[in-house]
Amino acid sequence: QGQLVESGGGLVEAGGSLELHCAHSGSIYTINAMGWYRQARGKQRDLVASITKDNYTSYLDTVKGRFTISWANAKNTVTLQMNNLKNEDTDAYYCYADERDREARLNRCWGQGTQVNVSS
Repeated sequence: QGQLVESGGGLVEAGGSLELHCAHSGSIYTINAMGWYRQARGKQRDLVASITKDNYTSYLDTVKGRFTISWANAKNTVTLQMNNLKNEDTDAYYCYADERDREARLNRCWGQGTQVNVSS
């Protein structure tokens, strides 16, 4: 099982941009997909963006056209570029990776979370 280390959260004014990074490390056979969820305290966790090893991407409707997810496969690092941020994007963001070992067993590992605060 691998580990995920996130970076890049912080405080930004509405309309600004932030870039979140998530680096996977550890000994696994392959990663099938990576992505980001976000969750505010007391609310459900929403899938913000995901990307597969074949570069298929999907986004939460409310971030389409503003957020872009990309994956540097060789480095097992995923980046979430967030533009035109809005107050409602304020949340804790969690990176995940769907791992597969040589016996085809699947596992999802999580990052520790990084806080994004958007001020008006």
